Amino acid sequence: MLDWILNNWFLSLLIANYIVAISAAFFLIRSNQNPRKTVSSLLFLVALPFLGLGIYYFFGLDYRKSKIFKRKDLNANELIHNWNKRLHISDDDLDKYEETFLIDRLKMVKLLRHNQAAPLTLSNNLQVLINGRAKFNQLFKDIKKAKHHIHLEYFIICDDHIGNEVIDALIKASHRGVEVKMIYDSVGSDISRAARNKMTAAGIEHAAFMPVLFSKFTRKANYRNHRKIFIIDGSIGYIGGVNISDDYVNEPINYNGNYWRDTHLRIEGHAVKSLQAQWLLNWFFIKEQEDQYHIHKDYFPEITLPENKAVQIAASGPDTDWANIMEALFIAINTAEETVYITTPYFIPNEAILTSLKSAARSGVEIHIMVPKKGDSWAARYASRSYFEDLLESGIHVHWYHRGMLHAKTMVVDGLFATIGTSNMDYRSFDINFEINALIYDHEIAEQLNNQFLIDLEYCEEVHLDLWIKRDKMNKFKESFCRLWAPLL
Repeated sequence: MLDWILNNWFLSLLIANYIVAISAAFFLIRSNQNPRKTVSSLLFLVALPFLGLGIYYFFGLDYRKSKIFKRKDLNANELIHNWNKRLHISDDDLDKYEETFLIDRLKMVKLLRHNQAAPLTLSNNLQVLINGRAKFNQLFKDIKKAKHHIHLEYFIICDDHIGNEVIDALIKASHRGVEVKMIYDSVGSDISRAARNKMTAAGIEHAAFMPVLFSKFTRKANYRNHRKIFIIDGSIGYIGGVNISDDYVNEPINYNGNYWRDTHLRIEGHAVKSLQAQWLLNWFFIKEQEDQYHIHKDYFPEITLPENKAVQIAASGPDTDWANIMEALFIAINTAEETVYITTPYFIPNEAILTSLKSAARSGVEIHIMVPKKGDSWAARYASRSYFEDLLESGIHVHWYHRGMLHAKTMVVDGLFATIGTSNMDYRSFDINFEINALIYDHEIAEQLNNQFLIDLEYCEEVHLDLWIKRDKMNKFKESFCRLWAPLL
């Protein structure tokens, strides 16, 4: 038997492949996923030996249901649950806001509270920060004032010019006695050993999120921490699209020739507690402290601010029961009555979002979508363009931003609701990566983002249906081919 296997090694591997493939097909059928996704996965398993198994392992399994990310959820820790209860607003209390800023938005508020136990917070001061320099200028001021702790979590941290400025500021804070803890994504970040050693010597705790080693590559390479969170003393928080890298700062010393347009949000108030809770969950996950939580009381300080801006934090990832951010965007679009303005670097929507956008447009809602003309991914660019004809035929306005890389991730609905965060409007953000968004129920912030959208339109060209359908056949083929791989991009 062994001799036969050795003499027919390729055939033996092929037989083994299909034994495993049949088992995978059985579990795939039993999982009751979307029929189109199931049929596609089965086709890969049958038609592509070896490669099909790899594609199924990465993209066919429903990790949200299988719970391979074993960590405690928001209610698993008693202390976090206690502050959640203090911020909790009952359904009866919410009803009094029906005639105010929450009109037609109560479904979204209740959805997240039920899905994720994410409280609606009413006492917040907000500052919209346009582009990297505005963010870092304000951030350095806040770091200098830090007294107890600084917690940060980023997809990209590089020890380049701006990265070293941030690291140096954190080291100075640590020398003042401020607790500094950093989470960085193992794939997205590029921090040298020298920089890590320098932080360690200064007393800064830092940890890579799901580090990718060769032996663990197949399990961990694809599920990345795409969040950008910075928390100072539990009362000031930052969230948005700006990573810690020179790419995000348009200045001569670190300018790479590609203008970077991005949006970030500074929060002061109770919503920071939700950011803190999400950061803590990832910190405990990384440190494998499932059974012993240590939460200092100053992580959730008392904050006395008048009711000003209503904010809800939506976090999603393979570890959550529901696609919280995608569902929030879905409801926001479906409840729109007048306008929807979307800014996203990658527009590769799933069927639910695409249908909601087209249905809203055909029902009379004015929808504008802004995407970069070039972008930083060839495949994502063409996959995105494959949706344009459908959008344009439904009456949706598509705008190509040509000044540089448009990286902002914002949406404004009816001039009343807005979201700023880390989630792109694509499969990867909705289903694969760990993301976090601030949902803002406030006319003033929505108006600021609408005004910025109009400013950005000055650097756009609108895509018109009559010209778009005349594009050459080679581009159409590239779009169709890349769209096949949309869930992988």
